[in-house]
Amino acid sequence: MRARKVFAGRKIRSIRQQHGLTQAAFAGQLGISTSYLNQLENNQRHVTAPVLLALADVFAVDIKDLSGNEDDRLLADLSEAFADPLFTGDTPPGPDLKLVVQNTPAVAHAFLSMHQALRRAGERLAELDDTLERTGAQTDPTPYEEVRDFFHYIDNYVDALDTEAEKLAATLSGPPGEKARALADHIDKAHGVRVVFGGTAAGDGALRRFDAASRVLSLNPRLPQPSLAFHIAHQIALIAHSGEIDAITTKAGFRSADAAAVCRIGLANYFAGATLLPYGAFLETARALRHDLELIAERFGASIEQVAHRLSTLQRPGLKGVPFFFARVDQAGNITKRHSATKLQFARFGSACPLWNVHTAFETPNRIIRQLAETPDGIRYLCLATTVTKSGGGFAKPVQRYALALGCEVRHAAELVYADDLDTARDGAYAPIGISCRLCERHHCHQRAVPPLKHALFIDEAARDTVPFGFE
Repeated sequence: MRARKVFAGRKIRSIRQQHGLTQAAFAGQLGISTSYLNQLENNQRHVTAPVLLALADVFAVDIKDLSGNEDDRLLADLSEAFADPLFTGDTPPGPDLKLVVQNTPAVAHAFLSMHQALRRAGERLAELDDTLERTGAQTDPTPYEEVRDFFHYIDNYVDALDTEAEKLAATLSGPPGEKARALADHIDKAHGVRVVFGGTAAGDGALRRFDAASRVLSLNPRLPQPSLAFHIAHQIALIAHSGEIDAITTKAGFRSADAAAVCRIGLANYFAGATLLPYGAFLETARALRHDLELIAERFGASIEQVAHRLSTLQRPGLKGVPFFFARVDQAGNITKRHSATKLQFARFGSACPLWNVHTAFETPNRIIRQLAETPDGIRYLCLATTVTKSGGGFAKPVQRYALALGCEVRHAAELVYADDLDTARDGAYAPIGISCRLCERHHCHQRAVPPLKHALFIDEAARDTVPFGFE
């Protein structure tokens, strides 16, 4: 396979500026000319192996940090936005979009914000019946969408909270299955908060209630042990690390107070997950158990969803894990959680590809199913999927059902126990999947729901195939 050229001008410039060096001084330490460095910083030349090694040796740069994961997901989002019929005319060619992403990412983000505003404006015009109810509505992204994109572009890794969570985890004692009790003891001794199982959190739909005046944290006693531990750690984050959380949300520059509030919850959740699954121990265990989800969950007293989500966050500089994508999908195909440290990026609008095995997981509950898949760009993945059920308690209570998707590029398959008996070398073993029908350009997909955007339809009245239309 031909190696992908790495253009990392913006990141190289950032490293130089962090060390307070001129181009001449920086080039001298790398052993290259100033003119060559200038070309690298302006993405006129790709980064060669000797330069990568010099960056790693002289400035302790993790070479993986220059791989462009952030650029890949930004390019995917930009390509999807330009495919929208809102924009008439020719779509800019791929190389031009890459230059925008590499050299002016702020422009790319601004364009995506404009695209979201236009979509929402169009949706409101198309729903005139709801005009009165929508009076005063904003065209900015919703708070949840804005926060989702925030985590998306920081690679779902927050170092300040991750390291603090790891320190807290090191102080806890007792078996993995009793972390809730250990955390309850800690929050009582360290912060004067008493944990009650029941109380004000015993009502319908209540999971956690905190009374700041009485310093009582009430938890629903029906919650499983991993969830109880998670909610206690979440409250610890809001009490002990409120300053760090506020600093992160302020730096993010959200458009609204609602988005900042949503982000605070997300960051507290991040801290909680990192406390139950501390980075170093979790990464070591995941590697030793070859990423067997059930064994890892058993080792840490965690849920499968907690383990799968945590695997997608192992992006600590200098100590990265296998890059995974992770998603949670409901029965209607809506992606309620998403993150990808791989080149596979989830569609921001519309449903996921129907050929993806995450949909099949609902047919075989409580089993981990596998799929070898290939996206239109030729990249191959090992995809895992399983279902999770969250009961409301009692026969008449509602039950939440989701499918979890976890996967990595097939080049990492040897590190996963799930690939041991799969024929990853056989071309026919890979199912063709896409991001979504509106973006996928495969011509002969039997599950295609709609034609791809910005492609002229080809209709033949004298013929009928599985899909009733063709396209250029």
